[in-house]
Amino acid sequence: MGTREPNRHLERLYRQTGWTLRQFVQAVNRIGTERGTPLKYREPSAHQWCQGHLPKEQARPLIVEALARKLGRPVTHAEAGFPAPANSSDAPPGTVEGLIDLGRGDMDPSRRGVLGIGLFSVALTVPNWPDVVGRMEAVRSARPRRIGMPEVDMVIAMTERVSELDDQFGGRHARPMAAAFLVNTVAPYLRADASEPVRKAMMSAAADLCYLTGYMAVDEGVHGLAQQYYLKALELAGAAEDHLTYCTTLRGMSVQAVDLRHGRQAMRLADAAAAASPQAGPRMRAFLAGQQAHTSAQIGDHSNALMYLREAEVAMERAESRGKAFGSYDPAALNYHTSQVRYELGDVPGSIKAMQESDKVRYSVYRRARVRHRATLAERQLEIGHLEAACATWQLALDDYPLVQSGRADQRMQTMFKLIRPHLKNPAARELHERARLVTPASLSA
Repeated sequence: MGTREPNRHLERLYRQTGWTLRQFVQAVNRIGTERGTPLKYREPSAHQWCQGHLPKEQARPLIVEALARKLGRPVTHAEAGFPAPANSSDAPPGTVEGLIDLGRGDMDPSRRGVLGIGLFSVALTVPNWPDVVGRMEAVRSARPRRIGMPEVDMVIAMTERVSELDDQFGGRHARPMAAAFLVNTVAPYLRADASEPVRKAMMSAAADLCYLTGYMAVDEGVHGLAQQYYLKALELAGAAEDHLTYCTTLRGMSVQAVDLRHGRQAMRLADAAAAASPQAGPRMRAFLAGQQAHTSAQIGDHSNALMYLREAEVAMERAESRGKAFGSYDPAALNYHTSQVRYELGDVPGSIKAMQESDKVRYSVYRRARVRHRATLAERQLEIGHLEAACATWQLALDDYPLVQSGRADQRMQTMFKLIRPHLKNPAARELHERARLVTPASLSA
């Protein structure tokens, strides 16, 4: 029997990382946990991979992504000495076909678990604005009847309704509805005959719905799937020459990255959003600068974090003087960014004060955000030793929690159980714990 050849490709990438074998497997294990399938690889496994043992098929994309994150550039299976994935394709699907494939899988409950294994990629190739403007392949088969602005208005109205459901109840149940609407209604409209203004308006409306569906995927913790929806939103927004949705989507991708602690990637995306919107109005400028402030703070850029935060504050003052804009970036969102910046820079009391202010001015319809942010506020109150204040804030979060179906809300409750467990001799903590066990799934308190 022949001797197995070492995997020189993988070994070369491993050397470039500067990792120890232990750091290598720890990085792979972390991504497995992020994906929802925790792994327990140890140093001998990494040594065997480099010696030519082929990792399990499920582990290969995790290894490739770990290397890409460390090296800060895309890494392919072939570059790592692995065979191409079974579902790979030489040519990316067209915009409409890709949207149908994405949505059809997401609307099918039997495939939701498979979709969840998609990985968040720090090496994702994001199309630049000039590359996507006006680029929409012609699809000449199976064209339905000619459409007009009433169909566009219907898609916009449906997106607004789904967004309202998401804000109030979380995305767990709203996302399959959005996916089904994308596949069964929006995709055929994108193939329909239409005048040029109507065609662009429909692509813009579809881009908005793709962005919202991606945002709901983030809420449920399926980050690789969310990125695919975001990419479709960018393609459609560019084809429609819709700067607002293009920049909003980039900013949403930055929010996803910063929440996953990929600060450098988040900064690049936030800067790209700002650069792509040179003539943004004051509310959009506040929206973008607030995200730039958060990402700057996460990577330790103190001066730029404060500069962008001040820029967001000035822009918000200008925007508010022009009248309220319900449903867009508002004072509650700005105070949330202020809280995140202060926390990243080590000012925990300041972050608490800003989060409390955000809670005071938040519109009541944003129930899911209220649960998440109150739980985060409680965590920070406990961090500075204010146990009873933290318990009171968690109690407020629990008031709304049973009405929200959200992966991120679930994560905050799981964190609450872990943090409160050492304090159960305290009456307020014990009361909170007993109530929380009654209104949350048993798996969160395990």
